[in-house]
Amino acid sequence: MHKRMGEAVARVARKVNDTVENKTDSLDLANCKLMTFPVGIYKAMRSVTEGIHRISLANNELKSITSRFVTTFSQLTELNLAGNYLHRLPEEITSLLHLRAIDLSRNRFRRFPEPLATVPALETIDLEENEIAEVPTDKLASMALLRSLNLRANPVGPEVRLLVRPLVPFDLLLSPEEPIPKA
Repeated sequence: MHKRMGEAVARVARKVNDTVENKTDSLDLANCKLMTFPVGIYKAMRSVTEGIHRISLANNELKSITSRFVTTFSQLTELNLAGNYLHRLPEEITSLLHLRAIDLSRNRFRRFPEPLATVPALETIDLEENEIAEVPTDKLASMALLRSLNLRANPVGPEVRLLVRPLVPFDLLLSPEEPIPKA
């Protein structure tokens, strides 16, 4: 077990070092079995955080994202948090003024993460395979740049299905309605 943990830590360290040394605009920590975002990464990356535009933390075991993560990586344009155990986002997510795409599919959201409705540059929101039943349709309709909202495989209520163009200027992706069983 310790050997596997050591290998996981070494893999994360290698990925962080590659990003810092090559001054790339992406940090890919997908599939690293992370339960939290390692605090040491903030220090290791402090010289390049402003240049990081894309982060993938997909397929880990994250239960939350901290406000420190959001404020440290303030220049993000893409954030992939798919396949974790998230059920809410920090309010500071609204400070990501350049965020265009967020993938929150395959998490544990029971309601639409409302702070997203005030992220000004957001174009794509993927919430497929969560547990969302209610969606703040009025707030979504006011999101000027939103182009796509994926709510497939969520138990959304019938009022969401009534959101049709021209009411919402974005693509709303929903699972087909289940046929009502005949008695």
